[in-house]
Amino acid sequence: MMARNDTVGTVRAVRLAGPGREFLIDDEPVDLHLDGGVIVDIAPTGALRPRGQVLDADGLWAVPGLWDNHVHTVQWALAAERVPLHDTTSAAEAALRMGEAPTLPDGRRIGTGFRDALWPDRPSLELLDATTGAAPTYLINADVHSVWLNTAALAREGFRADDGVLREEDAFEISRRLNAVDPAHSDEAVLRAGEAAAARGVTGLVDFDMAWNAAAWPRRIRAGFAAHRVEFAFYPADLDRAVTEGLRSGEPHEEADTPAEARGLIRVGSLKIITDGSLGTRTAACSHAYPDDPGNYRVLTVPGDELVALLTTATGAGITAAVHAIGDRAVTSALDAFLVTGATGSLEHAQLVRHADLARFARLGVIASVQPQHAVDDRDFVEHHWAGQTSLGYPLSSLFAAGAEVRFGSDAPVAPLDPWQALSAAVWRTDDERESWHPEERLTVDQALSASVRSTLRPGEIADIALTSADPRTADAAALRAMPVAATLLAGRVTHVG
Repeated sequence: MMARNDTVGTVRAVRLAGPGREFLIDDEPVDLHLDGGVIVDIAPTGALRPRGQVLDADGLWAVPGLWDNHVHTVQWALAAERVPLHDTTSAAEAALRMGEAPTLPDGRRIGTGFRDALWPDRPSLELLDATTGAAPTYLINADVHSVWLNTAALAREGFRADDGVLREEDAFEISRRLNAVDPAHSDEAVLRAGEAAAARGVTGLVDFDMAWNAAAWPRRIRAGFAAHRVEFAFYPADLDRAVTEGLRSGEPHEEADTPAEARGLIRVGSLKIITDGSLGTRTAACSHAYPDDPGNYRVLTVPGDELVALLTTATGAGITAAVHAIGDRAVTSALDAFLVTGATGSLEHAQLVRHADLARFARLGVIASVQPQHAVDDRDFVEHHWAGQTSLGYPLSSLFAAGAEVRFGSDAPVAPLDPWQALSAAVWRTDDERESWHPEERLTVDQALSASVRSTLRPGEIADIALTSADPRTADAAALRAMPVAATLLAGRVTHVG
């Protein structure tokens, strides 16, 4: 029986289901032969002598290791310690739940995950004060673009808000403060969360924490982190620091004494720039007004000329860009900036896209980094708040048809860090008894898998592999969402075994 951290030399009797399968003539089991963390051969079961330790798959299905390309790592890891609010249906219910919640050791209450876009009542200072009293209380919106605080929390943080709600940059600042717990505590939470991700077949993620992650990840490696690969981002406030320290996207970022099993896991990612708000907070920059506020199209939080300047600096320093753009005006502005500067990287979210902009992703080489679960979670919001928009909402098939490179993520903790949920949402466009939402934007399983991985099951490729108990290609929506993962390999090293 294999154990975590064992190094596998042969995966015996496995059937391929992900990228790489197209080179086989049938679904008969094969042996994957690994050496030095790389797949060196694929042969019919028993045809070649096994090498090293053997993981007996006995007919399990293999896909390349899965990636989550958009994670707020510390906030995701700490979410397990906060009051869940995702199922609250009104401001009154959310306030009552927080009032009944126990306080943390520092005397605060922190809730997370509320979605107020369709609540029948609105968050207010009076309502939250009435249930929470003197204990500083914070409710973080699911999209993190707004935070609802009581009077005690506002006083503690030095902010004012007539309704108790802070939005956009003020909300981000509160989130940064709430996440700035003792590093030993947050690192332990990240280690546990990394193990949970490996149990879902994850071998890599992109970290968009609003912090100086260049210092955090080497520290976590020293604390024992080795669950998956990480590309870490940084924000405009730290761009000069990144340039001065010589950070370049794609390069390894590790210390001389990094343990062998963690070598090469941490790499420099992109400059993250947030150019508009969100649908949930009704602050995404759109070409048509929101129905509850005629004439208000919301604004770009980073104007076009400022975005061009940031991308110019980053590109000159060898740094790629990850530009948050949700509304169609923000998407157009971001693509314009990529065009003018010649920058490379990704456009994050792309939830509302003009038809004319679809082809520009491929033409400019900009990755469409999207979160399929958001389309399922937000479908009712879209029908109400974006009913008058003429651009495409949450396109997937349209992006593929236009030749764009598409990558999937969760935006955890906005949605659970589980690539199988993203896969199911992309293929079926529903997670309940309702029909598929805009079924014309559904993907095939093969397309969804291609957006969820960074490698293939072919000789010469890195041995990042997830073994599943069922064939993803034949699974229905529920089965795909709950896909059992029997084992996960990271460069041939076992990071999870069921």
